[in-house]
Amino acid sequence: MNRKVARLLTWVLVFSLAAQVWAQTQKAPTAQKTQTAQPTQLAGPVFPNPGKTSMSKEQQQALGMEVATKVYEQMPVLPDNSIETQYIRQLGEKLVATIPQEYSWPFQFHVVPQKEINAFALPGGQMFINIGTVSAAKNESELAGVMAHEMSHVYMQHSAKQAAKAEKTNMIAGIASAVLGSRGGLVGQLGQMGIQMGAQGLMMKYSRGDESQADAVGAMMLYKAGFNPQGMVDFFQTLGSQGGSGQPEFFSSHPNPVNRQQAIAKQISAWPRVNYVDNANWPKVHQHAMTMKSYTAQEIQQGAKSGQWAQLNQRNGATLHSAGASQFPTADSAAMKATGNAVALESVLPSQRMVAADLGPMKISRPENWQVAMPQQQGQFVTIAPQAGVTNNGVGYGVMLNGVPAPQQRMTIDQMTTALIQQIQQNNQLEQVSQPQAITIGGVSGRATVLRSASPFPGANGQAQNERDVLVTVPLNDGSLIYMIFIAPESEFNRFQPTYTAMLKSVQFK
Repeated sequence: MNRKVARLLTWVLVFSLAAQVWAQTQKAPTAQKTQTAQPTQLAGPVFPNPGKTSMSKEQQQALGMEVATKVYEQMPVLPDNSIETQYIRQLGEKLVATIPQEYSWPFQFHVVPQKEINAFALPGGQMFINIGTVSAAKNESELAGVMAHEMSHVYMQHSAKQAAKAEKTNMIAGIASAVLGSRGGLVGQLGQMGIQMGAQGLMMKYSRGDESQADAVGAMMLYKAGFNPQGMVDFFQTLGSQGGSGQPEFFSSHPNPVNRQQAIAKQISAWPRVNYVDNANWPKVHQHAMTMKSYTAQEIQQGAKSGQWAQLNQRNGATLHSAGASQFPTADSAAMKATGNAVALESVLPSQRMVAADLGPMKISRPENWQVAMPQQQGQFVTIAPQAGVTNNGVGYGVMLNGVPAPQQRMTIDQMTTALIQQIQQNNQLEQVSQPQAITIGGVSGRATVLRSASPFPGANGQAQNERDVLVTVPLNDGSLIYMIFIAPESEFNRFQPTYTAMLKSVQFK
């Protein structure tokens, strides 16, 4: 489907579908001789059940991605190939590997070249670590302790639980308002979750009980990953002994009474003793972090006003990875399609087991082996697709979802469907194969229209091929429109149609 559509449909805004974000953590290519193996799951502490919240995982990930996008616009971020970024990502992977799979999140790790000591992990797993934190740590266990503490806030879903306390009405409606920018917008929703954006950057506010829980769970992560859990206690002491501008910022969002240190020390004293070994690359990374260029909070705030950091990040290759293209491929990429590799059918076929996806204003079942991906900016699509069915040129297998806001003058479903198709056809090589047919989705009367366009994948013979795109449009009570596009090559569409039919039958609007 055509990549330019998201830009050309300027009147289309992404509606509040909260979706999973694929984790695309980059592994460091540098040799890590001492600790590259999967950490041994040591006996001792057992992770607690994090409990439930009224906010789904998809919603937390969507909001976290939305905020992370803002961070990349307002703060400098080291590029993916920097020594510090690669090291932090590998360190983060070791900690993530200790978390029980059923409670884990798609963590992603980013390094901010800011002098002040700080770190924060957003709902859903996006984590940012200041270079000042790397410089301040005396050893790898101290740095891992800071990261494990912040990751534990995500594990325990503290932000989502805080939001539930602040707003006990419909959380889905709250997320919808946040993404659409109405009724207080993103800032208002973040405020409910204890996330504040101020002169010092992003600040996460937690209760003392939350902080104590994050200490306890973080210590478990350290121990199970092979780090000395005493490192968390030592880093608190390191902070207490340091003056300068770094201390107030970290302590303003991380209250640090002495009894927290005592509680951690008591907790770890009962665990079996093991030999802890720091990574051989730690001294080199630590030294490099202490000498690299970094900025104060005030400098970062000034640069954000002029758009300096968004430009710098783009120029340096510092990117917030998304789940891949969620847009239509264009005719400009026809040569790439013809010379690319055909997709192995077994790599994209849907699983027979369906699982529910909570997408804000609607629920839909999806194949267990197809992922949900949230767009990075307004105008892009939410996708439900197999990983092998998505390329930089677009989605060739799967479902794309988006929305159209209510027009100034009320329109019928047929009028809105016709207008949407015409808008797409004005700028893309897309053929309408059938007239819109009546269809009932989630108890609402909608329309289904068969379209045809160029597939981003070549056929088995390596030549360009067409795909079938079934456009399903559904009106909502407020006059807006939700639309879904079910995609597969024409020669293979019948293999996917039963799954697409099941997905449509599962839709529930809220």
